[in-house]
Amino acid sequence: MATNQELKARALAAIDDRAQWLLDVSKTILANPEPGFHEYKTAAYVGAKLDELGIAHQDGIALTGIKGYLRGGRPGPTVAVIGELDSLRVPGHPHANPETGAAHACGHHCQIGMMLGVAVGLMAAGVQEELAGSVALMALPAEEFIDVEFRYGLHKEGKLGLMSGKQEFIRLGAFDDVDMAMMVHTSSTPEDGKFAVGGTSNGHVTKYVNFLGKAAHAGASPHLGVNALQAATVALTALNAQRETLRNEDIVRLHGIMTQGGAAVNSVPADVRYEGRVRGRTVEAIADASVKMDRCMRAGALAMGAQVNIVTLPGYMPMIN
Repeated sequence: MATNQELKARALAAIDDRAQWLLDVSKTILANPEPGFHEYKTAAYVGAKLDELGIAHQDGIALTGIKGYLRGGRPGPTVAVIGELDSLRVPGHPHANPETGAAHACGHHCQIGMMLGVAVGLMAAGVQEELAGSVALMALPAEEFIDVEFRYGLHKEGKLGLMSGKQEFIRLGAFDDVDMAMMVHTSSTPEDGKFAVGGTSNGHVTKYVNFLGKAAHAGASPHLGVNALQAATVALTALNAQRETLRNEDIVRLHGIMTQGGAAVNSVPADVRYEGRVRGRTVEAIADASVKMDRCMRAGALAMGAQVNIVTLPGYMPMIN
C-alpha cells in the first residue's frame, strides 16, 4: 500500500501532465459565458470533458447541473468537489459576450478547471483505488443571484422550486449522500499565487417588486394617470433615508436595479419593476432590514396612489468562518 505522500505525488504529477488541457477547458468556458439556468452549452461542454475522462455522470439536475462520481476502493464518506457553471452580466468586461453582456467576472470558469483537475489527480495510477469512500464531482448552475424575474418565471412555470443551483440541488436531494462539500473560489486578495482559507460572507434575501399604476398620455393628460415610476422613486428615497437606522456591526447593504421603468416616454409609466437585495451579517439583521425595505416600497405606492406587489425570495445564509 502506498503512503499518503506517494499518492499525493502521483496525483500532482498527473495534474501537471494535464495542465494545458485543464487551462484550455477553463479558457473555453471563459470565452463562452452563460448566466444562471442558461448554461446549456457550458453544461454540455463539461459533460463532454467528464466523458473524455471516463466518468459517468447525471445531467440536467436543476435544469443544467451535473453530478458524477469517482468511487474509491473501500467504503467511506462521500466528499463533493464543486465547480460553478454560471457567469454574471458585466457588459464592460473584456471577456463579455457582446450580445448578452454575460461575463465570467467571478471566476467560475476557473472552478470547473479545478474540479476537473481533482478528477485528473485522483484518477492517476493507483490513487483512486486507495480511497476510502467516493468523490462527487458537482457542476452547479446559477450561483449568482441575478435575473430574478426570469427565475421567478421558471418557478411559476413549475420548472424550478428555488432560485439558485445549490438551493435546487439540496431540494432535489442531490446533496443527500454528501458528507462534506468543498470548493475553491477565485479572489483578488491576498495576491496572485496565494491561497486563503476561511472568510466571511453576508447572507441575503432578494426582492422582486412590481409597482402598478395607470397609463395616460404624459403630455396631454398626465393627471389622468398614476405614475408607477414616481411611486418607485418615492420608495427608493424612503429606503435611502433608512440607512441611519442600520447598525454598522450588522453590515447591512440595501441595493437594487430598476429592470423596467415604463413602456414609452410619452406614456405615464404603469408597470415598473425593481429587483432589490437585502444583505446582512446575521439572519436577524436581514429580517429587520427586509421589513424596512417592504415598508418603503408600500409607502412609495401609497404616496402616488399606485399598487405594489412584493415578493421576497430566500437567498443565502450568512457564512461566518
